[in-house]
Amino acid sequence: MESMGIGAVAKAAGVGIDTVRYYERAGLVAPKGRLSSGYRRYSELEVSRLRFIRRAQSLGFSLKEIRELLALSSSRNVASVKRKAEAKLADVDRRLTELKRIRAGLSSLVEACPGHGLPESCPILQALGGESP
Repeated sequence: MESMGIGAVAKAAGVGIDTVRYYERAGLVAPKGRLSSGYRRYSELEVSRLRFIRRAQSLGFSLKEIRELLALSSSRNVASVKRKAEAKLADVDRRLTELKRIRAGLSSLVEACPGHGLPESCPILQALGGESP
């Protein structure tokens, strides 16, 4: 397995060099080794790990949760991985419910506002100021 520099690993994983460094500082990725010059060297394992992190983030997992998933992946504990994903799904469902409630309230306020007139007559400003429209 041939090693690669940080630029090559970043390109192969579809992330920036600063992202690789950030994940390295966060303890999510470690270089395979270093050259005598001090340059980091990476393998395909780090490329896979970076892709895993990026995909997990796109599904809403935090870096802490990703660290836990990586640990569970290493221990091959699929049941625990599923429980983590189920918990994330439940969290997303809770947030969607809350966002729908917020949307309905905001939609009502926008409908009630004529978009002209005095600020003290604006139902949006009244609602935000604690007064009932």
